[in-house]
Amino acid sequence: MKAVFLRGCAIALAASLAACTTPLGTRASPVDVTRFHLGQPVARATIAIEPVDAADRNSLEYNAYRNAVGRQLGRLGWTVVANAASSEQIALIDVEQGTRAALAQRSPVSIGVGGSTGGWGSGVGAGINFGLGGGKSRDLVSTLLEVSIRRRSDSTVFWEGRAETEARVGSADADRSLVVEKLSEALFRDFPGESGRTIRLK
Repeated sequence: MKAVFLRGCAIALAASLAACTTPLGTRASPVDVTRFHLGQPVARATIAIEPVDAADRNSLEYNAYRNAVGRQLGRLGWTVVANAASSEQIALIDVEQGTRAALAQRSPVSIGVGGSTGGWGSGVGAGINFGLGGGKSRDLVSTLLEVSIRRRSDSTVFWEGRAETEARVGSADADRSLVVEKLSEALFRDFPGESGRTIRLK
């Protein structure tokens, strides 16, 4: 009985030491997601994915972002095409990284759903913040993915969304090329989502 007890203590101690040596930031960070749309069925069609900043089009990082968003659009029934000139719809994507305060001061990606001045500039869902348990602001970095989908024929934006996560510098969730896959999945989960509401996903 004593041997069994000692063996159990050894196992518990080993598990405790392993937990203590786990690198900071390895636990998955939550994602804040906000979507805006017109409350109408979203037609799937041919769609091209383009960066907000045309200068990013040929970068390796942008290709990772485009592929991540493209997989989600394809899963939802869109036909993703490479030739933007022949697509019926366009998905504009932008990825930014910095402190949460700096990202909060950015201007909107688009003029708002339906051509209004709503969307990011409307203040809906503003003020949502979360921490990682004792981390100082200089140890944390936020990554923001924004996507807006518009019709090519009249440039009307009919859906847009943003997903943001905050993680410790040096963790997997602070690597832009890696975390955009996670942000894309969260952004398009339960599409089109509840318009104007910020939710937190894990």
